[in-house]
Amino acid sequence: MEKKWWHDKVAYQIYPKSFLDTNGDGIGDLRGIISKLDYLKKLGIDIIWLSPIYKSPFVDQGYDIADYYAIAEEFGTMEEFDELLAEAKKRDMHIIMDLVINHCSDKHEWFQKALADPEGEFADYFYFRKGKNGNPPSNYRSYFGGSCWEKIPGTDKYYFHMFAKEQPDLNWENPKLRQELYHMINWWLEKGLSGFRIDAIINIKKDLNFPDFAPDGKDGLVSCCKMVESVEGVGELLEDLKESTFEKYDAFTVGEVFNMKPDELPEFIGETGHFSTIFDFSAHMLSDGEHGWYDAPKLEFAKWRAAIIQAQLET
Repeated sequence: MEKKWWHDKVAYQIYPKSFLDTNGDGIGDLRGIISKLDYLKKLGIDIIWLSPIYKSPFVDQGYDIADYYAIAEEFGTMEEFDELLAEAKKRDMHIIMDLVINHCSDKHEWFQKALADPEGEFADYFYFRKGKNGNPPSNYRSYFGGSCWEKIPGTDKYYFHMFAKEQPDLNWENPKLRQELYHMINWWLEKGLSGFRIDAIINIKKDLNFPDFAPDGKDGLVSCCKMVESVEGVGELLEDLKESTFEKYDAFTVGEVFNMKPDELPEFIGETGHFSTIFDFSAHMLSDGEHGWYDAPKLEFAKWRAAIIQAQLET
């Protein structure tokens, strides 16, 4: 395997809100991270992954982005972010950010324009669909519970969201939308960012017919994962993403991929994979109960050990 700059590096996640508050408002900030770079370097950390710091209503802890080009004022300013990049570079450290491009905030300019004109250009940046017989277009349950479809006021249409209703999914089949996202990603990489942890990325491929599936719960709904797992072609979108952005900058990328098909692993993290690496959820999945993590079964050490070993053997 070709040796990459990140292969021997130690990465550390910072959740900025609770890391270090320097102005007494009770919220951690960029200035706090800058002040601790020497300490982090002494600990042996090479790569800092920042949880979302973009402008956001924080319905989902910043994973609902209202402006991809702005720093949330709770954390500081873009000038302070630039300073963080420069100070990290002086210490031979790297900064990566969360990249949330399956969805955005309902407060984003694109979505506000789409709501203002549900037949217009920006409506196609999202998934607007007519309901069926007074019901939502399909019977999908969102990751956060309840229907994936939210009624658009004053119309017979709904918009699609796999997470919170305040996080409308972006339509990756729209080439103009993809170019908007690629431009934004390259803008950050041009700044000197070393890469991204990429949120919920396998969800970008949808079955545009949004067919119903057999319900898997008493609510009459089915997990939206069912649609994700049934559709083909996400690899084409991921390759286009990589070639248009990450590959140009030798960026380090970590994909949050939690329902990939078993035989697709080499395509995701092989020598020419979509990402540098992906998270391993095999041990985490042992904590899934009938209704998710909140009725998790008792952890069995033998199963945990087997999952960890198998994941290492596969990669």
